Amino acid sequence: MEEESNQTSCFIDPNVAHPILITIYVVIFIGGLTGISLMIFLIVGTNKLSVTTTSVINLLLVHGIFLISVPFRIAYYVQKKWSYGLFFCKMVSAMTHIHIYISFIFYVIMLSMRYISFFKKKDKIEFYRTLHSLGVSGTTWIVTSIIILPLVFTQYGKSANFHETECFQFQDAFESQAVVIVNYISSAIIFTVVSCLLAVQIFIIVEVIKQVQRPILAYQETWVQLKSLFFILVMIMCFFPFHMLKIYYVNHTKECFYANEICLSITALSCLDFLFFAVKTYYRKVFQFISFDT
Repeated sequence: MEEESNQTSCFIDPNVAHPILITIYVVIFIGGLTGISLMIFLIVGTNKLSVTTTSVINLLLVHGIFLISVPFRIAYYVQKKWSYGLFFCKMVSAMTHIHIYISFIFYVIMLSMRYISFFKKKDKIEFYRTLHSLGVSGTTWIVTSIIILPLVFTQYGKSANFHETECFQFQDAFESQAVVIVNYISSAIIFTVVSCLLAVQIFIIVEVIKQVQRPILAYQETWVQLKSLFFILVMIMCFFPFHMLKIYYVNHTKECFYANEICLSITALSCLDFLFFAVKTYYRKVFQFISFDT
């Protein structure tokens, strides 16, 4: 009776979870590739020294690298069998977490520069040299990889019960106190930082609305702030479910395994950010054309 009670907390049957995961990852793969293609077209010719452009390029890069791993996840959930060995399983798993945190870092950098630009009344914040943008980008990738890769390769897949035909079954890693602490810290950082960004964004939007004399959506600064709000909503909708569940999951890994996998897949929906961004850019231009035409 106690075991049954444990399962009802966040237990999801594999036969239910697999179709959900396949659907989510197929949408991510198709939508992500489309968004990357559209965004590459939009940023051609932009100022590469801009901090915002540098962040966008890094987001495109991390989304693209992550999307390479998605077909292997889809194949695993369709076939219900992993055929690529433990090392590649760890690499695919690590790429998912690297994608989360590198995306998060560059979202934060991009939004922070937008806020500084707003309060200092500057058009944009730029690096002095290309070398500086490469240095910031490289440091972010290296530091994130140094934190995540050792944890994945030293703690994941150590259990004697691990089977070569299974992947992502790394629940035993949470027996390590270091892994649990890192997960708690990462969740706390994401909740705190995103909440602060949201508070600042709301303040800025209120200030912009006070200054508007014409229809709000016809004002360029309104669209700039809506872009920033959009990226905050991406972080909330994509990253919060996984990190909220993770606080509970670290002590209930067996029964919450598929719930965790589904929440983890939701983090990858952030790959659709540029697809929605490109569509929103198109409709903004249409709206502004109509507004000025009338």
